[in-house]
Amino acid sequence: MNGPLTQEIRLGSYLRDRRAKLDPAALGFGTTRRRTPGLRREEVAQRANISPTWYTWLEQGRGGAPSADVLDRIARALMLTEIEREHLFLLGLGRLPEVHYRGDDGVTPRLQRVLDALEPSLALIRTATWDVVAWNRAATAIFTDYGALPPDQRNVLRFMFLDPRVRAAQHDWESMARFVVATFRADTARAGAAAAAEPMVEELCRLSPEFAAMWRDNDVRSHGDGIKRLRHPLLGSITLEYSTFAVDGRPDLSMLVFNPATDEDRDRIGGFLERSPSPGSGEG
Repeated sequence: MNGPLTQEIRLGSYLRDRRAKLDPAALGFGTTRRRTPGLRREEVAQRANISPTWYTWLEQGRGGAPSADVLDRIARALMLTEIEREHLFLLGLGRLPEVHYRGDDGVTPRLQRVLDALEPSLALIRTATWDVVAWNRAATAIFTDYGALPPDQRNVLRFMFLDPRVRAAQHDWESMARFVVATFRADTARAGAAAAAEPMVEELCRLSPEFAAMWRDNDVRSHGDGIKRLRHPLLGSITLEYSTFAVDGRPDLSMLVFNPATDEDRDRIGGFLERSPSPGSGEG
């Protein structure tokens, strides 16, 4: 049996399995005289607004390659989760679906506990548009008190270009600002969030000529990992090693962890945290 045919059979099997797991009554269909669990093929086709005959062929492994639009409609008809939708596309087209940004504020208590457990490392969660939605106490002590700010002001680009304290804390503000703009552009494009970020970009272009000039350069970079040097008003010069991590199941979020680069940095940050009052929860 050749590869493409095997893939079509796998797609059909997956569709049948997902269809069997749906509750007809919950979706407004009658439950009488059903020999098998789940929806009937014609009911899925009705929900997806496609031909019942063609949907039947897809389940039988002889419908040919469906379009991305059809797979999207089938995914909605079968009420697939995001990971199930991705699997459907891999089976049907051999690739992941195009990214459509769907921002969702906040994190789970479990994820917040992960951030808290990383101290004295600084850790925060940001969205694809670089809004900070969660953080730990170390990030509050060294970066800024995110909890004291309105949620729409907890944005990394706003800090970099509109907050003079953040600007003064950078050892090389212009180099860091260019890096931030270039990685922000790449992140929003990769996440399909460019349209969602556009109002903030337009506002920053009006408020900051420096941002406007850097944005016009159209540079893109990968965030990855690296070194960040800061001038803290109480601790003096601090060197941090940063790394970026994806949050599984949340393509709209990423986690940034800043580890003290030396034992001296770790001891100074740890001692500062012991002396600092504990702020409120970091969930945003």
